[in-house]
Amino acid sequence: MSAEEQAQGARPPAGDDPGAEAPEGHPAEEESAEETDQPQPAWAARRDLENHTPRTMGFKDGSQIGGGVFGGTNHGISGGTFYGNILLERTEITYRFGASFALHTSGEIAQSALEELAACFVPGCDDFEALADRLRGEHVLVLSGPYFAGRRTAALMLLHRLRADPVRAIDRDTTPGQLTNGLGGGESPGGRTGHILCDLVTAPGRPLREADLLAARKELGEDAYLVITVGPAALLEDVPAVDWQAPPPGDVLAAHLKVLLDGEERVPELLSLPAAAAFLERSHQPREAAQFARLLARYASGEADAARLDGFSLVALENQVQEWFEDDGTVLHLREKAFLVALAAFDDGPYALTAELGDLLYAFLQETESGVRRAAVPVFGTHIGKRLQLARARRFEAEEPTEWGPVRQVKAAYLDERAPLVLLREIWTGHPSARPALVHWLQQLAGDGRPFVRTRAASTVAVLAHTDLPSAMALIIEPWASSRLYRHRLVAVSALTLAHVLGTPNVPRILDAWCESEESSLRWVAIRAHGLIGPERPAKTLAALRAAARHEAGQPNPDPDLTGQLAESVELLLLSPAGEDVVAELVRTVHDDRPAADLALGGFLGACRRTELDERDGQPRVLSWYARASAARTPDAQGIAELWRTALGDRGHTRDALDMLRRWVLSADHAPGTEWALAALLPSLVTTPPEYQRISHLLRTMPGEDGADPPPVTGRLLAVLPRS
Repeated sequence: MSAEEQAQGARPPAGDDPGAEAPEGHPAEEESAEETDQPQPAWAARRDLENHTPRTMGFKDGSQIGGGVFGGTNHGISGGTFYGNILLERTEITYRFGASFALHTSGEIAQSALEELAACFVPGCDDFEALADRLRGEHVLVLSGPYFAGRRTAALMLLHRLRADPVRAIDRDTTPGQLTNGLGGGESPGGRTGHILCDLVTAPGRPLREADLLAARKELGEDAYLVITVGPAALLEDVPAVDWQAPPPGDVLAAHLKVLLDGEERVPELLSLPAAAAFLERSHQPREAAQFARLLARYASGEADAARLDGFSLVALENQVQEWFEDDGTVLHLREKAFLVALAAFDDGPYALTAELGDLLYAFLQETESGVRRAAVPVFGTHIGKRLQLARARRFEAEEPTEWGPVRQVKAAYLDERAPLVLLREIWTGHPSARPALVHWLQQLAGDGRPFVRTRAASTVAVLAHTDLPSAMALIIEPWASSRLYRHRLVAVSALTLAHVLGTPNVPRILDAWCESEESSLRWVAIRAHGLIGPERPAKTLAALRAAARHEAGQPNPDPDLTGQLAESVELLLLSPAGEDVVAELVRTVHDDRPAADLALGGFLGACRRTELDERDGQPRVLSWYARASAARTPDAQGIAELWRTALGDRGHTRDALDMLRRWVLSADHAPGTEWALAALLPSLVTTPPEYQRISHLLRTMPGEDGADPPPVTGRLLAVLPRS
């Protein structure tokens, strides 16, 4: 079976819901989830998008469409330069950064190579000489640290500092128990022999033990030395390892430039280039800094142009991601690769949640790889610090927005904010055999009860859609959109919205077509998504929503749910940055046919319910908007007043409009600012005797909160009403 066929096989059969597959033995949980499934209000759903969308997408009221790292303005990016769709369009330039994971070579290392390394070596510790003295006394030293932190170079330089000649590399396949087998050799012209074993492989039941080092030390004798490097996940038993950290990339870059340019004169000039500054902001590895130094030297001599400098950092990141997933498992276990994908989806989110859902993906990947129906997931694994080292990520504490307010969490994020986007593109297009597991995982995430998880499932699919829209639509988005469960449809709405934010083509065309679909679930998704992406084309969006409203009104049994969703989408458009245009469009159509009028007035009154910061006693957003527009004498002030007058006089909406105005009056009783804004609005709502009678009757007869006496503010507001 081909990879594409496997991917197609991941799509649930027609009529089944994505994510409906529950663990065996828990059918009641799935039934309960379906029974309690309710559509989340559009306003709350947009708030979740604002709170939980990844840092590189920057969704905020639809105002950043076309921005972020994919083009336009770079919102929220701390450093570097981005050009167009550079992150999701594969870069053609390639570089080699030295040894790969599969370093199996052994033999003697030329002294000339050691001299070249020594000329530009930058220690990764404060006292390198003390470390050399320790090796001189103990003869065996273990360096532990992140991969590509310069451990191999440090090991060679320690041996070089002790004047070891020759220096021999021991085959990496040597096991801890076979250390003494690789320590033989011929005569040493310098009197001292050096041995280096890079990235010693350990395994459960085969750790590196103190006894192994003692046997190696005995075999070495007085005139030979051994340095072993191990990764952060290596198993050590009673072995004192030296913690080696990568030297600052700026120091590595300057040291290599000094050698390549035969002096320091031009080094400050090259380091001050914008591309160099952007490179140094991204926590690159020493091997990448060394390669960038060679490119800078070529730029200085006119052999490379500025475009190659600007693109180098991204190419280095792409190469790192490719190495992670091309690794045969000797460095990165499948579980750690699953964690990398989960961290890409939940970047800058809670670590515990990322690890939990990474293990869920690991189980699905294991099922794909081994065919085991119930894959085993280790309960305990790599320490958080070591795991994040492997991922080139950081751990920190910060507040995470929740339904109950901000909560402090231990979080994890890639050091390079571009990494999630590059990684998701690589896993989707470079490793299609992983698609069935990835699709199954995303289906599970869409049914999760946590808004953060559902939003990140949507943002992940948005990246996949930008990379390969047909596959993402067929395997994930369309099944979600066709689901009978609202929660899946909501994730489809978010995925399409964020895909549009990323610049994915044809999303509005998809939504326009779905608005006219005979399938009510597709119409539901299109209507909700239009409310989120509509601010960039308000007239066309409102035309599509009106067409959908007329279609629904023409049905023998109109769906009240869809009618409500149409009004909520208009509500979102009104409270978006395109609100002024939306008001003008609604005023032009509010006296059209009944479906258009109900759509406009229902959406307007829904928007009137929303308060600043969504606080119970906060000032109504539309009222604040009117106060600003009235002071600035902009046309939208007249539009808001016109919509109010129409709603109050419309037989189908009078009751709702009066109820909303009553809420505003009660709100004004708590806030002087609201009272002043309402006092400015009410006179514009009275242009005829019936309008005066309607509002004055409300102010004279309305009770206070909980049936109390009328609030004092009613008398003051009644005094500002003009008699018509």
